[in-house]
Amino acid sequence: MFLCWKNLAALAVVPVLLAAPSVVSATSCTTQAELLSLDRDALAAAGGRMAVAVAQQWDGIRTVVEGSAPLMKGGQVELRNLYLLDASTLTGPADTQFFCSNANGALTVTITMRALPPGRYAVVLADAAGAPLGGQMGFILVYQGSGNSAGWKLGGLTVRQGMLDAHDGVWWWSHARDLAKSDAPWAAWYSYEAARTLLVPVDFLSSPNLEKLGSEQLQIKSSPQDAFPLTLPDGPRTWKIDAVRLDLTLGQSDLGVSYESTGVTDPAALRTEAMAVLSAFLKTHAGLRENFHGLWAYAVKDGKPAPVMELPMAQIP
Repeated sequence: MFLCWKNLAALAVVPVLLAAPSVVSATSCTTQAELLSLDRDALAAAGGRMAVAVAQQWDGIRTVVEGSAPLMKGGQVELRNLYLLDASTLTGPADTQFFCSNANGALTVTITMRALPPGRYAVVLADAAGAPLGGQMGFILVYQGSGNSAGWKLGGLTVRQGMLDAHDGVWWWSHARDLAKSDAPWAAWYSYEAARTLLVPVDFLSSPNLEKLGSEQLQIKSSPQDAFPLTLPDGPRTWKIDAVRLDLTLGQSDLGVSYESTGVTDPAALRTEAMAVLSAFLKTHAGLRENFHGLWAYAVKDGKPAPVMELPMAQIP
């Protein structure tokens, strides 16, 4: 579930008034360990209150968090990381990168913001520890106002699943490596996708670990990377697959298969068509059957995909 963070200035912000941040170098990032105690305590308090508010369906963004409730259910909020960002010398909105290094410079996390207005920001990452779906939260805070009205305000929020089929991102990464060694390239590729999705709640953050994951994934031979559009013979028919992606719509390890529909509109005929496509797809890539929960069928007509159905692997012939 996502509340747009790309255009921070356009968002209705929710005030969280705290002590003013310490002055840091412009266009810089200060990591949690390097923060002055005043900044660290203020951001931790803000992030903690917001995370708890999300878990309790905060009225200010109820429509956003209601759909995320299953991800948070049964968990206790724990802060993971804090990053204080200073872009105060920008002369206008600009694509901006922040390099967040630890004390000895051995580890650098990169945060990339698109069309970022000048100002001071913070990124707070938190987890719903113990939740079956392992909810993860990523907050962008914006420092606004002056004098007594100055404080941190909510600029953006993402909430994502952190567990899939009772396994976290580290497990999926290890599983992907095993599959790559066992000559199951498609199953390995989408297991890497699962690992990446589960390891971090936001798309604008990269790290050496994530870069390593991506490098390993790109080394897979005969992967889906350049396979589309994919043509599948099926007796007298031929199906065209436009794309296959990880699909966590139901919180399960599903793959979404987008295919060119023949144009049938009757619901029964559409399901029959979808079943034939999914069956032909699994016959071509049988390794997916034992490594993922099921498949979604998306019928594409005039360039527009529409979901048809989701089926567990055991129900696809």
